[in-house]
Amino acid sequence: MVVIIWRWRGVFRRIKDYIAWKFSQAVLIMQSLTYNAHMSQSYAIDFLMEPIFWFVDNFAQYLGKVFVFCVTILTALVVAIAYWVGLPYWWERCPYTMVFLVVFGNWLLLNIVFHYYMAVVTVPGYPPHGTLVSEAASICKKCIQPKPPRTHHCSVCDRCVLAMDHHCPWLNNCVGYQNARHFFLYMVYMVAGVSFLIFAGVDIGYQVLWLNDTGGIIPNNDPDLIGHPVRINQSGVMVPVKDIAEYDSYNLPKEHDLPIPPITETQRITAHPYKRKSVVFMAVTCLAVLMALGTLVYMHGKNISRGETSVEAHINAKLMKEQPGSFRNPYDFGRTKNWKLFLGLTQGRTFVRHVLLPSRHSPSGNGLSWHTVQNVHEDWP
Repeated sequence: MVVIIWRWRGVFRRIKDYIAWKFSQAVLIMQSLTYNAHMSQSYAIDFLMEPIFWFVDNFAQYLGKVFVFCVTILTALVVAIAYWVGLPYWWERCPYTMVFLVVFGNWLLLNIVFHYYMAVVTVPGYPPHGTLVSEAASICKKCIQPKPPRTHHCSVCDRCVLAMDHHCPWLNNCVGYQNARHFFLYMVYMVAGVSFLIFAGVDIGYQVLWLNDTGGIIPNNDPDLIGHPVRINQSGVMVPVKDIAEYDSYNLPKEHDLPIPPITETQRITAHPYKRKSVVFMAVTCLAVLMALGTLVYMHGKNISRGETSVEAHINAKLMKEQPGSFRNPYDFGRTKNWKLFLGLTQGRTFVRHVLLPSRHSPSGNGLSWHTVQNVHEDWP
């Protein structure tokens, strides 16, 4: 007689271990068949983003012209709305304040237009072809030309750029040695400009958008009232005289005719079908630009304080991890001198004349050779 003993204890654990063993075998087989010594997380990310890189390389130079056009149109619309809506409003409130706002706002606008134009049309700086570079750091694998220090290849422009920071589609140009100052000052003045518009227009937005929507102090927003004689009827509502003429036939007492308050500029803005929409458009645009460019100004300001470009910031961060405590950026001369070098405040140039006012002065040096903290000269500014 055969006795079969079923051992159920631990059967699920054994099944689980068997499945895990088979799965590890399959993973090992796949890894052995697809082994790549260069495989890493960065390589995998680059591989997955290759379609995006291809799109940028092939179409960014064409989309850049569209972006420049969009920036020009948006800037022109915001300025036009500021004059159309804001100028009469502040003239009614205080003419002296209006004069100050016009002068200060046009100073900001002048710097915005100047630096944006210069950032777009200024060549960022390229290594000379066919000329011996005395301090070549390496050879560009795409240009097959010597690369001076701090020079990097732009895949959109398809050439090396001196002190390249990045390729900006909103400029349709690279940000490099010659136009980095114009690019940064454009962003600074644009952030200051939209902040100025928000500050000057916050009361308009509050009066037009908030009080009118919540049934505030605005008595009527009927466009028919603009330019017509009005009265307050028995219900306390302002209506044109033509609409209450029928009440005259009843010989109402004259005490029903109340004093007519003047129509304010806020009421005109609220009643106008396009001015109210323009205020909303301006508020959304200015807030979006403030958040976007404000973040970029902060990021680039940190890089300038450390004496590095955006490309060098990534490279230096990697080197600091690989060489903790021993690596030092060779182009970091301290925050004050880094800013002076970036803004070109050397050779007697001043902050008021060459930063607060438009200036086309070129950066120091030639972009081919650079002073470092190891070889700086005593007579160097």
